[in-house]
Amino acid sequence: MPRLKLPTTIKHRYFFVAIASILLGLLYWSIAPVFSSNQPATALFEQVWETVNSRFYDSNFNGVDWQALRGQYRSRVVEARSKEAPAIAINQMLSELKTSHTRLYTPDEPAYYQVLGIFQPRIPDLRKQLQPFFPKGKIEYSDIGIFTHNLDGKIFVRAILDGSPAMQANLLVGDRLLSVDGQPFHPTQSFSGKAGQTVNLQIQRSAASNSLQTIQVTPRMFDTTKMFLEAQRASTQIIKRSGKAIGYTHIWSYAGEQYQSQLEEDLIYGQIKDADALVLDLREGWGGAPITALNIYGSDRLNLTSILRDGKRSTIHAQWHKPVVMLVNENSRSAKEILAYGLQQNRLGTVVGTRTAGAVVGGFPFLMANGDLLYVAVTDVLINGNVRLEGKGVQPDIEVPFPLPYAQGIDPQKERAIETALAAAQKKS
Repeated sequence: MPRLKLPTTIKHRYFFVAIASILLGLLYWSIAPVFSSNQPATALFEQVWETVNSRFYDSNFNGVDWQALRGQYRSRVVEARSKEAPAIAINQMLSELKTSHTRLYTPDEPAYYQVLGIFQPRIPDLRKQLQPFFPKGKIEYSDIGIFTHNLDGKIFVRAILDGSPAMQANLLVGDRLLSVDGQPFHPTQSFSGKAGQTVNLQIQRSAASNSLQTIQVTPRMFDTTKMFLEAQRASTQIIKRSGKAIGYTHIWSYAGEQYQSQLEEDLIYGQIKDADALVLDLREGWGGAPITALNIYGSDRLNLTSILRDGKRSTIHAQWHKPVVMLVNENSRSAKEILAYGLQQNRLGTVVGTRTAGAVVGGFPFLMANGDLLYVAVTDVLINGNVRLEGKGVQPDIEVPFPLPYAQGIDPQKERAIETALAAAQKKS
């Protein structure tokens, strides 16, 4: 069949159309990743902005021009070139409100799962919304049980959950985290999919460059509806000093009645009921304590004595009437701060540590369409009608700083709290 001979002008036209098609294709593929990532990111931004606009507790937005921030930060999200950048920009916008309990959490951080674990059991609608993201109905993640702090680009262990894999592996507060299985440390990705598998964690234990060492640790799945109660139980102990027994327990989260119930059981019936004094550690973790939590330290001396047939007597005290010391730091937040304030104001005990977070408003979780979690301050909080701790915190009676980097597990705050409890027990006797 003879070939059709095209005129030169037509051939040139086809040539340029072909070239244009190729260039447009290349242009599409060069910008397609931006479209695919930024369209959902822009939708997330708008959902966050609108939620805060309608639900933030202060209609004046703490003096911030919320409308103006919309345009300013939306452009940053549109221009984002990494997976993490949109959430970073959104949280920078939220930080302009200068209010606690107002933050976007993503699945790339342990706090995302922990906050969900706090609210999921209590909010039926949230449970339904979470079903596509957690089809098994359990809010869990693979981890070793640590809180971290980023200081000038260096990541340090800030706290270790009692009974956790990290504690079992002898990781220490103050250790600098360098890598996991040869990859840079990441708070969730380093342990994702590795529950039950041994990983090699490279740390630096002191400021000396030759203090590098590798620790083997086995991550496990943490059920965030149970993990803090398990850690509280694991922390509870008797510390013997100078002939006295000091009871100690660490309440990592107070967001639920089960934590106070466990404390009261330990104080009235359990292993620390015969202690001479109590150190209640409220550092790190989450708040949420019930307003009645201080009642157990009140002045009521009601008790119940049981007498068996053989004359053996057993007395149960309904309240803790021995010395109590509360241990706080800059990560003691929300209702934990209210407890520390109430302990001071009612002269029920001594507060030791550093000034608390000043994070005392009421927050509520909102699940975004992509599964991220927006925590928004929906109510202001006043104590006794006129005392506002938001942005101020509680100054301890005895201030004890805690130099974190390379602390090698030394805890001067806890040690001072024990000494204070011991002195009070000795004075009482």
